[in-house]
Amino acid sequence: MRSVLVLAFCLVGSIAASAAEPCPGNPDALGTSRVLAINPADFARIGSMQYTKTLPLEDHEVVITFDDGPIPPFTNAVLDALASECVRATYFLVGDMARAYPSIVRRIYNAGHTVGTHSQNHPLAFQRLSAAKAERQVETGIESVDAALGDPKAISPFFRIPGLGRTNAIESYLASKSLVTWSADVVADDWKRIGAREIVRRAIRRLEEKGRGILLLHDIHPATALAVPVLLKELKQRGYRVVHVVATGEHPESVPDLLGASEYNKEGWPRVVKANVSRDKPAKVALRHRVTNDSTTKRRRPAVAGLHESGFGHIGFGNNGFGNNADHWKQNQFKPFGAPRGSGTSF
Repeated sequence: MRSVLVLAFCLVGSIAASAAEPCPGNPDALGTSRVLAINPADFARIGSMQYTKTLPLEDHEVVITFDDGPIPPFTNAVLDALASECVRATYFLVGDMARAYPSIVRRIYNAGHTVGTHSQNHPLAFQRLSAAKAERQVETGIESVDAALGDPKAISPFFRIPGLGRTNAIESYLASKSLVTWSADVVADDWKRIGAREIVRRAIRRLEEKGRGILLLHDIHPATALAVPVLLKELKQRGYRVVHVVATGEHPESVPDLLGASEYNKEGWPRVVKANVSRDKPAKVALRHRVTNDSTTKRRRPAVAGLHESGFGHIGFGNNGFGNNADHWKQNQFKPFGAPRGSGTSF
């Protein structure tokens, strides 16, 4: 179905849209209002945070995007939340993570989400890399996600620069490879050490200010995984409509699932580390994911810092998802959204 729809879009021009489909079992779901197919040749760079051009969205339309994954259990929890509301998003995957967790990469794709890339191992100062190193990061990241998906036609020619660390040289290189450089219109600061409530608050306030836009989130953080279900409900209540963006061209409807994948085991990965965090001191972006790409060697699983803060406490995790977090939810019901405690945007 996916290949037929996208191929049909190509016949009518560089931008096309399809109507929303009903959400089975949840008639009141937020849903995905339409699919927007874009021709990479016409959208070299998008996102008003850095560029003059962004996606042609109508008032109260939002494109939801996630960076830095995949990683269990957080990516799985986010996928569950999106599925429950029949919402489709765009994922910018890190190559190392894709090679470590290929079954989750395939789950993302088979759930109908768009899969783009985000470099091989997310250098913290991407803009300071030499041209050769930056290009290698892009190329290797695409190769890794391709390998995880198992079908080169499944990946979309969408790239988000790590840390949004743009340079003219890297943008020119991406354009030469017919890759769409994605920035964003709205961020929720979820890479900072803030709670789920504050993530939702900032996302909603900034969307309200813009009226529409590309929303940037990260599916590697526990607070984000907790925030997504609430964010989707808040978007629904405020009359927002989700737009799913795809690239023109033919894409497979699905890719084969991987059975018995290593990320679903009895070790309860990822390891959770306590981190006492002050709300007043934003964390620097730091991805702790280094895995080997050689399938004949034992992979090191990423260690993920659990955010310990008032309002959510320590988050525990089971084998394949969150552990018993019911008490956290009972004790931390989301209150009506007013002015956020913090303002300003950085990344």
